[in-house]
Amino acid sequence: MLIFRALQSPDRQPVALTVGNFDGVHLGHKALLSRLLDAARLRGIPSAVVIFEPHPREFFTPDQAPARLTSLREKLELLAEVGVDRVHICRFNSQFAQMSASSFIDALHKNLSVKYVLIGDDFRFGSGRSGDFALMEKIANQQGFTVEAMHSVMFDGVRASSTAVRAALAGGHMRAAMRFLGRPYSISGRVVHGDKLGREIGFPTANVQMKHNRPPLSGIFVVRVTGDHIPPLHGAASLGVRPTVHANGRAVLEIHLLDFAAEIYGQHLRVEFLHKLRNEEKYPDLKSLTQQIALDVANTRNWFNENGLLKENGLPGKNGLQAHTQSA
Repeated sequence: MLIFRALQSPDRQPVALTVGNFDGVHLGHKALLSRLLDAARLRGIPSAVVIFEPHPREFFTPDQAPARLTSLREKLELLAEVGVDRVHICRFNSQFAQMSASSFIDALHKNLSVKYVLIGDDFRFGSGRSGDFALMEKIANQQGFTVEAMHSVMFDGVRASSTAVRAALAGGHMRAAMRFLGRPYSISGRVVHGDKLGREIGFPTANVQMKHNRPPLSGIFVVRVTGDHIPPLHGAASLGVRPTVHANGRAVLEIHLLDFAAEIYGQHLRVEFLHKLRNEEKYPDLKSLTQQIALDVANTRNWFNENGLLKENGLPGKNGLQAHTQSA
């Protein structure tokens, strides 16, 4: 997949295009992208997606903007997995925010040589959100390209949307989030050095660097971890501000991996959240915290056993490799 940080095409090749934020790349997004890819194949041209960075709501009202489901890197990874040929990252700044809807369409047509455009039926664009499908269709007819609208994807009467995913995650409803996403919700990042407290209390953790300033979920979770140089692994994860040991309010993602011993600093991991065990709590002392972590790890192992997943993908069970994780 080719990535461009501008509304410019290097080769002037016509493209089939869609535009949006694509936060989470959920099943509604995937249905739209699947239709886009079909249209591109039918016409023998590349598929292209225009996304905005930062999210427009982060630009206009940063304190009120919704929590991101995916960092920019995660979003690009997910778009690549779907099979998109090109992504254009449009820098959303004050100048772009003032662009009229007709000027935006003109830029797509002239700079990206669009031949086909697919947008959601409720998509709005341009200064003051003045642009809609009707305007896009009118200008498309004048300039000689095709535009189509995609209707919402519904599950039990609920629209598949980034808002629905956020609500499910905030409520700890991991299966509901998975239904809208078509996969477990995940966070990706590199393993970095921590304060080594987990190792001191007997539960070493892999600390995953997050790009999310405000993650859309918090608590203690059953997780599956994948990476380029390790087999799929299972673990118990804490995602929160660690109120027992810190008061800075910064969210941290830590995973105690079951039955695993390896040096994984610097590796890029994807952490999939399968089940929520409990909310984050503040304990009176480290002894109480350690006892609770032991219970969380036991409950995590039980969850995998009850769901028949402990030995999936060749991962050893309780009697397999026993050692600490070389992270923190």
